Amino acid sequence: MTGARIGTRTGTTENTTVVIVGAGVAGLTLGNFLLRNGIGCVVLEKHSRAYVEQRQRAGTIDAFGVRMFRAWGLEEVLEGDPIPHSEGGFYIDGEAMPIEMDDDHDESLYCPQQVLVRNLTDRFLRDGGDLRHEAADVSLEDITGERPVVRYQGADGSARAIACDLIAGCDGFHGVSRRTIPASALTEYSHEYGYNWLSVLAAVPANPSGMAIHSLGLAGMIPRGPHASRVYLQCRVDDTVEQWPDERVWSELGARFGTPVTGGEIVDKRIVPLRGVVFDPMSYGSLYLLGDAAHIVPPMSAKGIHLALHDTEVFARAVIRHVQEGDSGLLDSYSETCLPHIWNYQAFATWITDTMHNAGFTGYEGEFRKQVARAELRRQFASDAANKLFSELAAGTN
Repeated sequence: MTGARIGTRTGTTENTTVVIVGAGVAGLTLGNFLLRNGIGCVVLEKHSRAYVEQRQRAGTIDAFGVRMFRAWGLEEVLEGDPIPHSEGGFYIDGEAMPIEMDDDHDESLYCPQQVLVRNLTDRFLRDGGDLRHEAADVSLEDITGERPVVRYQGADGSARAIACDLIAGCDGFHGVSRRTIPASALTEYSHEYGYNWLSVLAAVPANPSGMAIHSLGLAGMIPRGPHASRVYLQCRVDDTVEQWPDERVWSELGARFGTPVTGGEIVDKRIVPLRGVVFDPMSYGSLYLLGDAAHIVPPMSAKGIHLALHDTEVFARAVIRHVQEGDSGLLDSYSETCLPHIWNYQAFATWITDTMHNAGFTGYEGEFRKQVARAELRRQFASDAANKLFSELAAGTN
């Protein structure tokens, strides 16, 4: 390959270097990286721009992510409503036990994901990026051939096709990208945890902010902006939303934090299963999977964005070398580069998820595991070495 194809057409088929399926954090970050290096790309998103920019999702950007955006000259995308990570507390049976993080962790932010997506969108479009919302019925063809084709229906209802060199599947766990790969070509590793979360979006400030361990179960109240918060309550795997009326949500939250909580409007309420999933390999032919399309970590770890950004940077560097130097070595080793890092954070996610849940609710694995989990947590406060490792993993620098 000698250069990038930017917005050219052959008959009714357009041509570009990379088609990016999905305009979430991974897709838009990749688009910005490629655009800044003169590599042609088109980003396809099935939802409207308004929907994507209002979609409330977790938004922890750790020190790795903050430094990455700075290194690529995109620090401005972190502006808006970020909230310093250190504002949150940690409670056991109502007693506040703040963990002192090292300097690496101080760079982490709670940045609502819709704010990050909005900022990435603004920057991509301002720099001349090609972003197409409401792209319906996306299909990926000839992904093992020399020139794959991405077909979709445009917002105006017209049938469209883009030939490209590479496809980046950034369309999440349920997207079309991974489904295009034959099941026989992928190995799925998965783990289902023995409990779920009730996830609540509330139009109230996060007060108190942080995580709480209690015999009733785990609880969390995390900022999603100055006037919004996400509430998490550990619940049984067979619980339904109907079993959690608003009054019970606020009552249980206060009980688990050990302090009264002022209620307010609940905007959204749903049951979230906790699971870990990894697909291996993360590529097939000219199709490469990034972020949730390739792996899921339980939200307790707050590493979903971290892993998506790590995949994105690895893939972006591989594409840049492929286009600018004709060297496909980094593309060929994409999975081998990403997977050890992913498993490292799956290990962290499993440890922190099981420890935090076992330490509170005796009914999950019994009193013995509860006491073991509490001993592990006490070690985080008593041992500088244990706290250093936790801080490095939480910051994404390990």
